[in-house]
Amino acid sequence: MPTKAKDKAEQAITMGIFKHLVDLAAFELPPEEEEYLRKELNEQLRAIRELEAIEVSEDIPITSHGVPYSVAIMPSLREDIIEICPEADDILDQAPEVEERYIVVPDIPSEALE
Repeated sequence: MPTKAKDKAEQAITMGIFKHLVDLAAFELPPEEEEYLRKELNEQLRAIRELEAIEVSEDIPITSHGVPYSVAIMPSLREDIIEICPEADDILDQAPEVEERYIVVPDIPSEALE
């Protein structure tokens, strides 16, 4: 892979994108922590790209944990039991805004990332 393309792939999360994510999350980070976290996120993306590059045969079934989980060994579904939360009113009393027993959260505006 050419150096420029490799550098770009390794830095998929640019400082602009990272600052946008930090703003969305309403974080306040010192500059050295911003750079550290951005590099860590790019390292995670690099590791994911390496895993994606591993060739896997089409006849291998997809699993989430590497062990086949057939219907024969699957535990039976448990019955759902509804339990009243005795602290519900106390929890709702702590919310800044409640409407019909739902906590109201502010709308987060979104914009397309380039």
